Amino acid sequence: MTNAASDRLPYLEGAVAGILAWLVGYTSTFLVVAGDIRESPLHRFVEAFDGGAATYEMVGWVFYNAHQVETLFSDLPLVGSHVTTFIGGENGFTVALYAVPAGLLLAAGIGLASYRRPSTPTDGLLVGLTALPGYLLLTVAGVFLFEVTVGGASGSPDTLPAIGLAGLVYPAVFAGAGGVLGTILDRRLSGKR
Repeated sequence: MTNAASDRLPYLEGAVAGILAWLVGYTSTFLVVAGDIRESPLHRFVEAFDGGAATYEMVGWVFYNAHQVETLFSDLPLVGSHVTTFIGGENGFTVALYAVPAGLLLAAGIGLASYRRPSTPTDGLLVGLTALPGYLLLTVAGVFLFEVTVGGASGSPDTLPAIGLAGLVYPAVFAGAGGVLGTILDRRLSGKR
């Protein structure tokens, strides 16, 4: 890509790729953990006191945990605030969930580079970074969609780490790396050096 061609970065396609990576990541997490969440004591507590299921919100907590973002519980009686993660540990979900957002964002970057076919790894990085806005948009929305409030206490992804780490760092690093990797692979497969 030359400077004139950089105006043709795949902004729309990148945003769609970021949105799809986020949606597929959440859906994959849902398929892995929703059954266990429905049967968990915490979910039963929320159902008993709130009157409704909170499965999709709690799956969201695990999805953010896969981005290294802890779940923040605020205004708990006798405790105040507390943070936790539901991945790993003795009773936690499989640590393989950490690979879900990273792998999907890497694939998004590779796909965008394959689509746009940038000429240099730097251009590939820029192409991969176009996935960031779409991923960030859903990450910010998810912070609010995945909040559960029961009797004044609440649980949700920790807001600033969610936006900074899950919404900015993850897509920048993994989709950007995917764009570079996709460019290098394309150049090798086409015989360019």
